[in-house]
Amino acid sequence: MSTRIPESELILTPQGRVYHLNLAPEMVAYTIIVVGDPERVPKVSCYFDKIEHQVNSRELVTHTGVVGGKRLSVISSGMGTDNVELLMTELDALVNVDLDKREVRKDLKSLRIIRIGTSGCLQSDIPIDAHLVSTAALGLDTLMSFYNWSGDSEIEEFTKKVQSELGLNFLPYFAGASKSLLGLFGDTFYQGVTITAPGFYAPQGRQVRLEPRISGLVDKLADMNTPFGPFTNLEMETAGYYAMASLLGHEMVSLNALIANRARQEFSEDHEAAVDSLIKRVLGILTA
Repeated sequence: MSTRIPESELILTPQGRVYHLNLAPEMVAYTIIVVGDPERVPKVSCYFDKIEHQVNSRELVTHTGVVGGKRLSVISSGMGTDNVELLMTELDALVNVDLDKREVRKDLKSLRIIRIGTSGCLQSDIPIDAHLVSTAALGLDTLMSFYNWSGDSEIEEFTKKVQSELGLNFLPYFAGASKSLLGLFGDTFYQGVTITAPGFYAPQGRQVRLEPRISGLVDKLADMNTPFGPFTNLEMETAGYYAMASLLGHEMVSLNALIANRARQEFSEDHEAAVDSLIKRVLGILTA
């Protein structure tokens, strides 16, 4: 027997749309590009042949349309895994919850979600502005502490090692990319393991006026070897996306333009061009 989801647990607008995204089911495609920056949404949709829906809701901007005969949505999340959790939960509700009856559907559907983002590289031998696909990601945030998340014994031992090495009072989590989506991008992109931090400055080892508690954070992480290989880059969303997609049954992959090299202390001379190049590569692959 189905259980009704109360109004307080899944909030809908007066128009029957999910509350934060402000979307109805017909307004989102089954293949979705996610970006962090709301201003990056039109930089993707400008390549669409036509746009069917444009919705702005806080930092959550959605454009749905058609490119090369394929229906796509591009949605911004804003920064951080807290926004990722909100976005993934409401996207899942759009396809797997009957919003009128407030009941989970019997036949669950799986979305294909591709993140286009930017990040800083930890390895000196990877060039500035390179495009990297994340095979897996370590979450240095506490999001999965609130869900029934567990990894295999080898991964759990590694996350305990990270916790000990960095002196964290919580256990990090490790999540992998969709194998089917990795098959689309893995051959033509750099591959690596991403670190997802809960902030931009001290959580990524940066110091302006406040001294980070964990000294040498970047060097410690860059020297570690994970069950998936060495860490290659540092950003703020991928691990949350991978873990939420795994729990909800969606296909997810994260692609990054590496616009900074932390090892060489260099920043891209034209990071917008690097991102635009990545957008065009992704659209070309998705519509091939």
